[in-house]
Amino acid sequence: MSPSTTQAPPRVELVRRATKLVPLLREHAPWAEEHRRLHEETIAALADAGVFRMRVPAHHGGYESDAATLHAVLAELGRGDGSVAWTASVWAIAGWMVGMFPDEVQDEVFATPDVRICGTLTPSASATPTAGGMVINGRWSFISGALHSHWQAAMAIAPAPDGVNMWPVVALIPIEELEIVDDWYTSGLRGSGSVSTVATDVLVPAERVLPLPALLAGRTTSVRNTGLPMYQGPLVGVANACSAGTVVGMARAARENFLNRLGSRKITYTDYAHQGEAAITHLQVAEATMKIDEADFHAERMTRLVDTKGVNGEPWTVLDRVRTRADIGAVCQLGRDAVDVLAMASGGSSILSDVPMQRIVRDMHAVNLHALMVPSTNAELYGRVLCGLDPNTQYL
Repeated sequence: MSPSTTQAPPRVELVRRATKLVPLLREHAPWAEEHRRLHEETIAALADAGVFRMRVPAHHGGYESDAATLHAVLAELGRGDGSVAWTASVWAIAGWMVGMFPDEVQDEVFATPDVRICGTLTPSASATPTAGGMVINGRWSFISGALHSHWQAAMAIAPAPDGVNMWPVVALIPIEELEIVDDWYTSGLRGSGSVSTVATDVLVPAERVLPLPALLAGRTTSVRNTGLPMYQGPLVGVANACSAGTVVGMARAARENFLNRLGSRKITYTDYAHQGEAAITHLQVAEATMKIDEADFHAERMTRLVDTKGVNGEPWTVLDRVRTRADIGAVCQLGRDAVDVLAMASGGSSILSDVPMQRIVRDMHAVNLHALMVPSTNAELYGRVLCGLDPNTQYL
């Protein structure tokens, strides 16, 4: 399939499609939380809207959407259900990772329409060299979207080329070759179905195994993808830019939910018959809104960096990479702060299970606990580099 065969919809159209999905996502959100997975109608709707094609090369029928477009779409999905947006972002990131592999591997993976690839960056398995490839054994946790995925980008520790040391590798494994462990019992992001997967003596051909450092550096082994703007950035920087939309969308959903309920609420044990007349409410709404705007400002800086450097081919500095970690941390902190303000202003009735606010709070706190998004860890890393020290992580 040549690039000319795929006409990518403009950003405004993809965002319009995502916005149109919001009522459906909200309708299915309670079901997804109860069953700890996304509803099949949600998956079908995302496919129909083209969400699964956004980070796929045009020569494989994808849209090659830039980071800013993906962010805008995910923010709308996050307005509907944080678990949907989060899972879609994971599929987008892992789908981008496939573009680092040789062209024949991409031909195999992208042959499946609306293919979905799950994964994690934690190398919690072992890879043993064998004739023609690697034998993988191990277990991975927090595999969002595994129940609806076709492949997993699985991380493992393998012997390095020097024959002495070990290093992490990424292996693409068909999901049917893995055991799925139904262990996703959590307080937040329940609908993401982030179960564990297990590999037992799974043979992965050599062409479907790449060293993780190559992906972290954004070095593609693909001939056809060389020079494409979408593949000109490092993995973590790209992933950070792909993750912010979920947070911004959930924060907007919290504000929308608060304002929708405002007209029917008073402030109990005060003389305010209408909450919207109270000065404290005005301050709370303004504070939350400003924090949501600030979160989106940080997201815009990340997506602009990814997209600009993708087009002009400029190399990424260490400071560029570290700042995306700081930016996603700031997005999470600001999003959580905004939701907490609105939740505390929503009164005791907001903890009822049929009020979305309580789910948004739990989902937002769950996102803030992701190891690559923890605000304090990312702020420390940024400050460390600003003070002239080397980063103390390879996840840049």
